[in-house]
Parts: sequence; C-alpha cells; structure tokens
Amino acid sequence: MGKLLIVGSVAFDAIETPFGKTDKILGGAAPFIGLAASQFNVESAIVSVVGDDFPKEYLDLFSKKGIDINAIEVVKGGKTFFWKGKYHNDLNSRDTLETQLNVLANFNPIVPDNYKDAEVLMLGNLNPSVQLSVIEQMETKPKLIVLDTMNFWMDNTLDELMQVIAKVDVITINDEEARQLSGEYSLVKAAEKIQAMGPKYIVIKKGEHGALLFHKGSIFFAPALPLEEVFDPTGAGDTFAGGFSGYIAKTEDYSFANMKTAVIHGSNLASFCVEKFGTKRLQELQHDAVYKRLEQFKSLTQFDIKLT
Repeated sequence: MGKLLIVGSVAFDAIETPFGKTDKILGGAAPFIGLAASQFNVESAIVSVVGDDFPKEYLDLFSKKGIDINAIEVVKGGKTFFWKGKYHNDLNSRDTLETQLNVLANFNPIVPDNYKDAEVLMLGNLNPSVQLSVIEQMETKPKLIVLDTMNFWMDNTLDELMQVIAKVDVITINDEEARQLSGEYSLVKAAEKIQAMGPKYIVIKKGEHGALLFHKGSIFFAPALPLEEVFDPTGAGDTFAGGFSGYIAKTEDYSFANMKTAVIHGSNLASFCVEKFGTKRLQELQHDAVYKRLEQFKSLTQFDIKLT
C-alpha cells in the first residue's frame, strides 16, 4: 500500500441550496479528498494552512480517520479561508457570494520529511505556484501525480498552470474547463490536446452525467448514479479525486485498467457526498454502504449483448 500526500485548501464554507442553508461548516478541497481516500485505509497526510479560528474538532476528525495532520499549519492570529456560495435550482450553477483568502493568500507549503517519498501525490485545486512548490519538494518522484484545477487558474495564472500540467500524470477537470484549456469543443479532441501538454491520463468530469477517462487512444466512461435527491454538490469533484487517488494508492497499480476501477470508486464516493451539506455524509460513511452502492454501479452498467 502506497502513501498518499494531499495538498489542498482547508476552509470554512457557507452554502445555500434550494433545500436549505448553512453557517460556517468544514470545507475546502483537502477535507473532501482526505475523507474520501480514508475509505481505503491508506496512509495519508494533508498539507495545508488554517487560522487559529479553525476548530480542534475538525483536526481531531482527520486524525480519527487516519489522516496525518502534522503538515496543516495553524497561523496564530490568522483567519481560515472562507467561501460562501448559493446554488441555483438546477444545482449545476452557483453564485460565489463571498471569498476570503485569509491565511491561504500567503500559503507556503512544507512537505513533511516522511511524505517526501509518497507514491501518490494528489494536488487539490490551488494556486499552481503552490502545487509546483510541492512537486519540487518531493525527494522521490511520485509514481502518480494527480492534478485538480479549474478555470480561475486558466484565466489568471495560465503560464504557471502549464508548468504544473507538464509535470503531472493525471489531470481531472470538468467538461467546460477541458474545452477552455484545449480550445476544442469535442471532448475527444480536447483530451488529445491536453495529453500533448504532459498528462498521460485525462479525467473529464461531467457532473450528473458521469466521467470520462482518456489514455492515448482509449476511452472509458463511468456513469453517475441516478439519485433520488441531491442536496449539496459542493465538494463532489474533490470527493471524486479522493476516491480515485485513494484507490490507486491502496492498490499500487498504475495501469489503465486499474484507473478505470479508480474512476468508478471516485464516482461512487461522490454520489454520497451530495446527499448532505459539506462533508457531513463522508464523515459518517460506513464501508457497508459504500460496497452496496458499488454493486448498484455494477448493475447499472452491466449487460449482455450478442454481436453478430
């Protein structure tokens, strides 16, 4: 079993959807990634920064789930990154109402010595300069570097982002971002162009319409499980990334065939994330429920057909 190093924001979120609203709750990319990956009992650590307003109970939650918190810097007198958003009725679009970078604005990541040889590096959605700094601190090149990014960095820090993209093995982005990054409308052509930038594997997330995995000339599609109720889509993409990278770290199999299974595990865990606000569903998630839903995924896509 390989070690998994997670780099990403640890934050407060305040969320409003058609189904309700929250005050400040646990958010940021790293908690979703870490809690999803913890389902595989991998040895993992989070590199991030918070203010001294960050509750100890959240740090204790990470520790309880087997996530090393020694590289989460607590800035005395500092305030934790805060994001406030409101989702529209379709839950596919949202408005950002408030963003306070706070301590994240001057974040200088420090990779702990015992994770400088991590086999899997999961770069959560952050400033590309931070992601690049982490890559450069690794003493042993990870067997797999997974990058999650978004259109904000494409708009504002494209040169730095391209440097990061050139160094990673897997990039996970949504369909809109894939089109923006590549300049191609066809997702097949978009994946080809992005692969030429460096990554061997391209994961294009399509929300409620599933996810596509591209590698050279091969394509794999994983559906999203049709759910009776979607409560809060915040963190679903990060949960997907956590399930994907956690499964790869557990199996230490970096083949395309195993990546397909990793995509299914990521989609499976993301389907739980949206059922409650924030990380709440992931915090309480038990292995039996995960396994049962995996069986649903299998039955959803399994069929026999005679080719004549």
